[in-house]
Amino acid sequence: MRVISGSKKGKLLKSVPGNQTRPTTDKVKEAIFNMIGPYFEGGIGLDLFAGSGGLGIEGLSRGLEKVIFVDRDHNAFQTIKANIGSCEFEEKSELFRNDSERALKAIIKRQLKFDVIFLDPPYKKQKLISLLEIIDGENLLVESGYVVCEHSSDIQLPNIVGRLTLTKVVRYGIIGISIYSIGE
Repeated sequence: MRVISGSKKGKLLKSVPGNQTRPTTDKVKEAIFNMIGPYFEGGIGLDLFAGSGGLGIEGLSRGLEKVIFVDRDHNAFQTIKANIGSCEFEEKSELFRNDSERALKAIIKRQLKFDVIFLDPPYKKQKLISLLEIIDGENLLVESGYVVCEHSSDIQLPNIVGRLTLTKVVRYGIIGISIYSIGE
């Protein structure tokens, strides 16, 4: 696993030890960023089920000015911390060991808005629709922002969740990617 493009292109990233976390493959990561970017001129990202931190780190490498990383797993937290450090992104990162609901409550209190939100929860515990409802209801996405959902390819997410509109769906074997933006 590596950083695909940007300021840290080619930098190797550690994977989370064990088989609890499923890293986003380089092919899928490249496809995601080609659909939403591929580069950014600043902005803030949220990597809510960060795992190794690969998606958020890729966003930083491609120009996001800050990313908040959240994962409740101890091994994932340590791996994200190591990957952020090896990429020298400490100043551009906030890292929280917490579950998604608590993290979102804290983010809502801070009244933050994001340019890109990555949602890659464990496939067996999908709660993407309720997370999308919170993101929409609490107005966590900027007008030109994206929510990137990674899920099992057999999952079909709704076309509309509040103001969020499904703009792109792609499948790579067992992996599905659904991208939302704020509808007109």
